[in-house]
Amino acid sequence: MKIAIVEDEYLASSFLKSILEQQNILQITEITILKSVKEAVLFFTGNPVDLAFMDIHLGDGKSLEIFEKTTIACPVIFVTAYDSYAITVFKHFTIDYLLKPFEEQDLLEALEKFKKIKNTFNSDATIQSLVAIENPETSKVQRHFLVNHGYKLISINENDVTYFVASGKHLFIYANSGNSYLYNNTLTDIIHNLDPVIFFKVNRKYIVNRNIIKEVIKHSNQKIELKLTTSPLETDPIIISKKEINNFKNWLDQ
Repeated sequence: MKIAIVEDEYLASSFLKSILEQQNILQITEITILKSVKEAVLFFTGNPVDLAFMDIHLGDGKSLEIFEKTTIACPVIFVTAYDSYAITVFKHFTIDYLLKPFEEQDLLEALEKFKKIKNTFNSDATIQSLVAIENPETSKVQRHFLVNHGYKLISINENDVTYFVASGKHLFIYANSGNSYLYNNTLTDIIHNLDPVIFFKVNRKYIVNRNIIKEVIKHSNQKIELKLTTSPLETDPIIISKKEINNFKNWLDQ
């Protein structure tokens, strides 16, 4: 089995290559490392492989450009620093991903999944997933939220939403006006409809708008607290879920 790694970070490609050489899930005969869009296009034009790993952003462009300039007929496992919204896109198109920074076990699980999907891989879906990420408007991002307010129906613009909070079985929207509104959805479902540049699900209770983050307090590597410009009614501190800390840092760095 031949594998190509499209990655411009030396440490990342070396780490990935070393694990691939030591694992026993796949019988790999050849691993090629490609460091740029240009190099990848030249390689894939005349060298078929069985599996490719691709970083989304490369030094000279984005992975989408490779698909536009040559045909890639093999399954692709993306290496990405995108947040959970993009991950949902990948899952929708049955493509796997490695979220930076990834652990060895993450890679092994991706290889196991590859064995299951390789016979039903659709290269067109790969292109569609990349296009969806690069063009949020095509991903049906929800920009307005219809809520009840007394005898009125109010449409709240996403820019007026400070945060979403789950309370028991209910979901509430808090607005810049200081008002809160009951919204007919769940935190788990609504996150997939939101603009991933603006909103982030920090834990099982809160989705916050990046524009209202006042301070990010690092108590330790495993405990990060958020202070908002609009303080929540509840007095408990907003703590980033441990499993979301790296995603949150990547999100802030966008």
